Amino acid sequence: MVAALGEAVSFYKIGMELVYSGEGLELAERLIAAGKRVFIDLKLHDIPNTVERATHQIARRGATFLTVHAYPQTMRAAKAGAAGSSLKVLGVSVLTSSDDADLREAGYAYGVRDLVARRAEQALEAGIDGLILSPEELRQTRIIVDRDFLLVTPGIRPAGGATGDQKRIMTPGQAIAEGADYLVVGRPITQARDPQAAADSIVEEMAGEVP
Repeated sequence: MVAALGEAVSFYKIGMELVYSGEGLELAERLIAAGKRVFIDLKLHDIPNTVERATHQIARRGATFLTVHAYPQTMRAAKAGAAGSSLKVLGVSVLTSSDDADLREAGYAYGVRDLVARRAEQALEAGIDGLILSPEELRQTRIIVDRDFLLVTPGIRPAGGATGDQKRIMTPGQAIAEGADYLVVGRPITQARDPQAAADSIVEEMAGEVP
């Protein structure tokens, strides 16, 4: 896939499936050595000591981003683990596969919008670099956070594309217009008949919305 995409993509997200296959972190190092940027998406959440030490190990590999679940303890521990490195820690607020009913089922007192707002405030307090959130919460969250606080949005689907298991989605152009700093786009590219053409089309749409 990397070879097929060529220069169309310069930033890759490596998630649990690839890491747990035993090849993901090695691939991350190869991509970094080739001049690509890498986003390690592990959504860490454990006791603070474990999160801090795991974050430190990822930081040593030269990754650009690492995700942790946006619980205050976890975010503070990851911040400590990334100290002295260029790694940026992103807190996962509410997964884009979840809606208010899913949060109620899981025992949360907040709906999606209120919980994302709370996580944004906690992320600022913890001193991490940004938040993972759906594009639907971008506008309200940008009011809460500083302009240099990164808002990274999955749940991106080109117009007419299959939604899959995502519930809170927007097109690439809509998400940029709403204030996203980075978009996470997976299946619309990896499952396309021509992945490079799909990536180029998404980048073109994004560029049309950048001020």
